[in-house]
Amino acid sequence: MTDSYIHSNVKQVESRIAEAALRAGRRPDDVTLVAVCKTFPAGAVIQAYMAGVRNFGENRVSEAQNKIPEVSAGLSGDGPTWHMVGHIQSRKTSDVVACFDFVHSVDRLKVANRLSRSAAEAGRSLPVLLECNVSGEDSKFGFDVRAWESERACRKAFFDAVDEILRLPAICVRGLMTMAPLVAEPASVRPVFASLRGLREELCERFPETEWGELSMGMTNDFDVAVEEGATLVRVGRAIFGRRDVV
Repeated sequence: MTDSYIHSNVKQVESRIAEAALRAGRRPDDVTLVAVCKTFPAGAVIQAYMAGVRNFGENRVSEAQNKIPEVSAGLSGDGPTWHMVGHIQSRKTSDVVACFDFVHSVDRLKVANRLSRSAAEAGRSLPVLLECNVSGEDSKFGFDVRAWESERACRKAFFDAVDEILRLPAICVRGLMTMAPLVAEPASVRPVFASLRGLREELCERFPETEWGELSMGMTNDFDVAVEEGATLVRVGRAIFGRRDVV
């Protein structure tokens, strides 16, 4: 893997983000690229940083614990912002707080409580997103909101959980995250992204004291569509670093 390979990929992804934003009448600067570097070495992260990427995502705490210090040692200055984008085991919350600047994957009340406790013990406020399973796939983590638009009970269960989470100290809810189904035609997942955007609008009305500014949605296969539907954070790995040998 060469410096020019990653640099070229970063520029292509940034160009696609900008084009999708402009098609939707949005400013490209309103969309943040999070380069997901799971299974790739610190050297690849440093190459992407040199190409202009400032936000990186990891799926596993154990990998981040080793990689983040290596990246820091290879860079001067403040270094990148690190995003936890993978499933969080409740017993790992203190490690998440120690490693990451931003968490995308708060998928249940228990994890929110544990993160709040760990962040308080660390003396910091942790920005988080609530992960929502909009598509209803059993393989996906997240609050089950597949029927939020049609079923009052579904809305109530989620809003009750949100109300509890917003009361927790030391974590700051910034918005929502989702993962769309992996499909051959990216445009077919547009309703998933539109539904998450609609859910955020509902939350803005119900909990107006909270800044629901962020929508983390879209990956390599579908980030163009996600940007058109309002994504503010896109999580892109393969389009930057290439195919992974290990998943």
